[in-house]
Amino acid sequence: MVFTVLGAVAELERSLIAERVRAGLRNARANGKRLGRPRKILDPVTIARLRAQGCSWAAIGEQLELGEGTVRRAALESAKIPA
Repeated sequence: MVFTVLGAVAELERSLIAERVRAGLRNARANGKRLGRPRKILDPVTIARLRAQGCSWAAIGEQLELGEGTVRRAALESAKIPA
């Protein structure tokens, strides 16, 4: 019986915590706060220029402090560089 009561209290506490978190996120959004990871600024012109100079995708990513996949995706989205 004791374990049943303790389990019920723990479940109640967990639901209260989850509700407080959701309320905090709602407040942040209502106040105009942007949530999530900040986006990196991509410059497709620079990527195209470096690629035309013969740099590898990895070298371009290293130089621009981006991942290789991010550089490739930016190049494909701009459709200026053949992948």
